[in-house]
Amino acid sequence: MTKEKNVKYWIGKIHLWLGLSSGLLVLFLGLTGCILAFQREIESVTLSFRDIKNEQRAMLAPSELKALAEKVLPGKAVHSVSFYKKDRAAEVAFFSFEPAYYYTVYINPYDGKVLKVKDMNKDFFRVVLLGHLYLWLPPTIGTPIVGTATLVFLVMLISGLVLWWPRNKAARKQRFSIKWNAKWRRVNYDLHNVMGFYITWVMIFIVITGLVWTFQWFAKSVYWISSGGKSNLVAYYEPMSDKAGKATASLADAPVEDKVYNIMRAEYPAAEMIEVHIPENDTVSVAGVANPDIDTYWKMDIRYFDQYTLKDIPVKHSYGKFAEASVADKVARLNYDTHVGQIWGLAGKIMVFFASLVAASLPVTGFYIWWGRKYKKEKRKPVGVKQVAVA
Repeated sequence: MTKEKNVKYWIGKIHLWLGLSSGLLVLFLGLTGCILAFQREIESVTLSFRDIKNEQRAMLAPSELKALAEKVLPGKAVHSVSFYKKDRAAEVAFFSFEPAYYYTVYINPYDGKVLKVKDMNKDFFRVVLLGHLYLWLPPTIGTPIVGTATLVFLVMLISGLVLWWPRNKAARKQRFSIKWNAKWRRVNYDLHNVMGFYITWVMIFIVITGLVWTFQWFAKSVYWISSGGKSNLVAYYEPMSDKAGKATASLADAPVEDKVYNIMRAEYPAAEMIEVHIPENDTVSVAGVANPDIDTYWKMDIRYFDQYTLKDIPVKHSYGKFAEASVADKVARLNYDTHVGQIWGLAGKIMVFFASLVAASLPVTGFYIWWGRKYKKEKRKPVGVKQVAVA
């Protein structure tokens, strides 16, 4: 069979040119993915100011923490107040698109002492994350670029698996191990070929979950498939409060954020994190979040309360009560935790770290394979050949 008629030959060509065109982006995404893999573990050491003494007494209410945080950041809008374990500081988040800002104020929830004011737009991991998501470009520009590179990488993983597939038993022995005592070109080939095979099975999950974020059509397709073709993805929305109840709401009562916090605390006593969102205006609902495990996100209960009547407002999208989520909703919720490996605990993070590291190396080893084949050194001329000098 000639090269022109060999399917593997043309798959190899596609693999090569896609690799050369997207290699730098794959390298960048792989390295930033490595950095983000252990963000929580690194922050547990570097953000030691979050650690406080458990005073075994009542914590300050969300409205009180909100007022304390507003004193250090006057004129900025509070987005949420978060309570963690009894030996960890509370967090008051300030967030706005226009004007753009994002701050976190860490406060001791027992005595109200401000422990740290952090500009999150200068936070190391957030800067890396924005590069990973958008290449530090406007999201409308950066997201399609990253998404396209990710889609190309998915094609490369599949085509690479086809190219890896051994033709016979003899070739099969060479596909699972690296021949370290060979010349560097052979070692480089094995690193690309063998390591690429091993990480493909992890990277496929990472790539697919990444594509869910970047392309709406891809997210809708995954949701439709996971629902068995029975339902379509409902975009996230924030339910509204009924302003008709505003006239009957008592002004003498506690602030609505305190009421929602008390409800969430009472109904989720074992939650490792309870968060209350501050309403932006007099029409939106007040969100209460309870997370039973702060190392993951998918099991969170997110409740929406009418800010005048405290009535529970049901939602049709994936991010409501966990017990009411369908299989497709739970798959959608799992997306982030799967992408970063958190769903499998520390072992999952280690797996994602090494998979991302190998993925970052593939464009480098692949480039050297191509370079070595295209630009081989010329063979030395045979000894004894007479050189003719030009007079």
